[in-house]
Amino acid sequence: MFHRFIKYLLNNQVIFALFLIALAWFVVQAREIIVSIFLAYIIMAAVLPMVEYLRKKGLPKVAAVLIPYFGIIIAIFLLILPLVPFVVTQIQSLISNFPRFIDRSADLFGLTINPKQIEGYINSEFESLGKSAFNVTTKVFGGLFSTITIFVVSLYLLLYEDTFKKFVAGIFHKDAREKARDTLDQVNFKLGAWLRGQVQLCVFIGFLSWIGLTVLGLPYALPLALLAGLLEVVPTIGPILSSIPAIVIALTISPAKALAIVALYVLIQAVENQILVPKVMQKAVGLNPVVVILGIMIGTNLMGVVGALLAIPFISFMVVIFKSLESE
Repeated sequence: MFHRFIKYLLNNQVIFALFLIALAWFVVQAREIIVSIFLAYIIMAAVLPMVEYLRKKGLPKVAAVLIPYFGIIIAIFLLILPLVPFVVTQIQSLISNFPRFIDRSADLFGLTINPKQIEGYINSEFESLGKSAFNVTTKVFGGLFSTITIFVVSLYLLLYEDTFKKFVAGIFHKDAREKARDTLDQVNFKLGAWLRGQVQLCVFIGFLSWIGLTVLGLPYALPLALLAGLLEVVPTIGPILSSIPAIVIALTISPAKALAIVALYVLIQAVENQILVPKVMQKAVGLNPVVVILGIMIGTNLMGVVGALLAIPFISFMVVIFKSLESE
């Protein structure tokens, strides 16, 4: 039994030390696979409440799983694919014109900047980012095949969620099995609520940004709003970063326009922090902002963009586990 194995390790310090070294080596070597499984589990946890709701309504398990799972995937494709050509054109235009926006904004402060140098720097950064993103994607997802595999694994986790829960509970002593099941339910709730809440926040912030930027008459409102929505996945830091391009573009129009854009982003953040986050994410995360920032920094240092995105759900997962251990 698992608990006997742990007790044996704790009573044999040399073996315990060797076990920790072997475990650390395994985690490093298999980190891409572990991240992929973690992503699949988060997706499973996000869809699980809908599956449980449909099962309570009397649907067979397979139907209760397939209907919401493929329904969400089809809806995403139907919403995103028609917008791709227009969005890509807007983003390309913004990238090509952004060096001139920076140059004209710098003139307001008496600074001289060479637009060609900025353009070369931006192109090199995007090229580097593209290579980095490709490398990360290749290592973590292994291309399209592994991406599909993640969704297939999450689908199987949904189909065999009860079996998986029994398996995890069976690892522990019979007196601790009920607690193990409760802990797993809490993990599912936290991870699922995080993903669902993150999607809602991204959509809300992106939509509010698009409405506000459009009303204020700022060029490239749609790509700037998409940037605000995407960077929403990076708490605390993301919203600040997303406002910079909009402010730079507004400065080329007038200082008053720039102040209006600053006020817009401050207002959106106030709405997010006072209304959206407490209602959508507080129960899911509820982490100290300092912990969030440190987690993002560590995740970025370890695994780049993927590490930054998964830092918060991983910390939430660890918090549930430690609280469960403390209550022993």
